[in-house]
Amino acid sequence: MDDRELLTKVMGIVGRDKCLDDCAEFTCGGQVMVATTDMLHRSTDFVPGMTDWQAGWMSAAVTLSDIASMGAAPKYLLIAVGLDDWKSLEGVMQGAKDCCTKYGAEIIGGDIDRHGELTVVTTGLGLVDRRDIIRRKGIWPGDLVCITGTPGQAQAWLDGYHQFEKYLFEPQPRVEEGQRLGKAGVSAMMDDSDGIALSLYDLMSANDCGFAIESAKLPLPAGIPAEQARELALYGGGDYELIFTIAPERFPVEGVPATVIGTVVTQRTVTVDGKPLQKRGYQHRWE
Repeated sequence: MDDRELLTKVMGIVGRDKCLDDCAEFTCGGQVMVATTDMLHRSTDFVPGMTDWQAGWMSAAVTLSDIASMGAAPKYLLIAVGLDDWKSLEGVMQGAKDCCTKYGAEIIGGDIDRHGELTVVTTGLGLVDRRDIIRRKGIWPGDLVCITGTPGQAQAWLDGYHQFEKYLFEPQPRVEEGQRLGKAGVSAMMDDSDGIALSLYDLMSANDCGFAIESAKLPLPAGIPAEQARELALYGGGDYELIFTIAPERFPVEGVPATVIGTVVTQRTVTVDGKPLQKRGYQHRWE
């Protein structure tokens, strides 16, 4: 059992439409407020060697990335910290605050509790004009499939390429890029925190079309053998880049470094170089 299988059970209880996007949304005056929450743990998310400051930074960054994927501007963050060691609190809070300050958000509340391992829950709120909000649904055949940045670098650290440490330990949510893409009218978007492959399957589940990816177009982590770099780019998690679709005439978008990696097709399949792309990446699993 994995987290996506469990999500189908949640859909049966609260409704499928409430589970499709990176954020929930509701009307806020003339704008839309988006809301999202994340839970990170020492045993599954904070890797050995990561400082308390970096744990706090990552906790804020993953939530701000969800907001960015909707084309919204982050505004507020609530943070609940479960502590196995009280001395971790100051570093965690400072890291979260520094991340929020960089990307225009403010910590406005939270909770402190005792836990068996360091656990951080972050809830983020952002704002976006209704005409600029981007969801996962909205893709059209013929759209380009694009990715910001270079995927696979965070996973590369886990595979022993320690020159990529900052990409895993201190992810940089694409907040400005997300807002620019929203204003440019991209047709769909999400972050690729679980890897490109799983992200494409998630996008396909929200739409009535599929994707044809070309491996030769993938931006690859530098200094890694090509075949391994390709695997990292397709299946590696922890990058927090934005994967989006856009009409060809709207690309490129000014101020957003991004690479075209494929096209949207009418068939509900995901392929790479004409062959089925494996549905795998970063997932939580239970026996």
